[in-house]
Amino acid sequence: MNLLAIDWTVDPAIFSPGGFEIRWYGLLFAVSFFLGYQLVQKMFKREGEDLKRLDKLLVYVLIATVVGARLGHVFFYDWDSYKDDLWSILNIREGGLASHGAAITIVLSLIIFSKRILKDKPLLWIFDRVAPAIALAAFFIRIGNLFNHEIMGKVTSGWGFRFLRWDGRPPYDQVDMSTLPVRHPAQLYEAICYLIIFGLLMWLYYKRKAYTRQGLIMGTFFTLLFTARFFIEFVKEHQAESIDTNAVLNMGQYLSIPCILFGLFFVFRSFKNQVPDPVAEYQKRLANEEGSTVNKSETTQ
Repeated sequence: MNLLAIDWTVDPAIFSPGGFEIRWYGLLFAVSFFLGYQLVQKMFKREGEDLKRLDKLLVYVLIATVVGARLGHVFFYDWDSYKDDLWSILNIREGGLASHGAAITIVLSLIIFSKRILKDKPLLWIFDRVAPAIALAAFFIRIGNLFNHEIMGKVTSGWGFRFLRWDGRPPYDQVDMSTLPVRHPAQLYEAICYLIIFGLLMWLYYKRKAYTRQGLIMGTFFTLLFTARFFIEFVKEHQAESIDTNAVLNMGQYLSIPCILFGLFFVFRSFKNQVPDPVAEYQKRLANEEGSTVNKSETTQ
C-alpha cells in the first residue's frame, strides 16, 4: 500500500443539464480567457491604449488557440487516427488539444493582428502584453487536464495520484482503487510551473518595466514555459503514437526545443532593443492635457 497516493476520482463533468455536459475543462478554459482579457485590459489602460483594439485581439487569440491546439494534436500527436476520417478533426468534444500547435497559431495571429490593427506599434509590443495572460491560461488549462484525467504521468513508487474517472455509477463504484497504479500528476507539475512563470512575467512588467526592452517578456515566457515543459515530459506518458516509446526524447520535447531557442533569441535581442517608457509618456501626456485645460479655464475667467 502506498500511503502517499492520492485517489483522484473527480468527475470531469460539473453537471449535465438535459444530457449536455458542462465540464470543468470548459469552465476553466473560459475563466482563463476572461481573466486574461482583464489583465491585458489593465495594461492597455495603463498605457493609454484604445480598448476597442482589445476586443478584436480577443477574437484573434481565441480562434488561434482553438484551431492551433486542435491541429497541433492532430498533426503532431495522433495523425494516424484522423488521416482516414478528416471530418473527425472537427469533433473537439472528443478531446485532443496541443499547446505547441496553439503556440504557433497564436504567434501567427498576433503578427496578423499587429499588421492589420496595431499599425502604429512595433510588432513585439503586443507579444509582450499578451504573454503573461497566456501563461495564466496555460495554468488553468492544465488544471482542466487534471479534472479530465488526461495527460497523465508515468507510474511511480513515490507520491502520486491514482486516476479514476468517477461519476458514481457502475462500473466505477466497483473498482478497488488500491489496484490502480500510482502516477505522477504531470498536469499539476506543469500548472504549478506555469503559475510561477505568470507571476514572474507580471513582476517583470510592473516592477522591472521590462516592456521598455521589446521582446524580453515574450522571450522569457517562451524560454521558461517550454523549458518547464521539456523537463516535465520526462515523467509523462508518451502521447504521440509515431514516436518510439524507448526514445530518449518524446514529441513534446522535440517541439519544445525550437520554442526555447526562439525565446532565448528574443531575450538576448531585447537588451539591444530598448524603447521609451510608454507608461511614463502617457502620464506626461495626461499631465500636459490637464495643465492645458487649467490654463484655458484661467484665461476664460
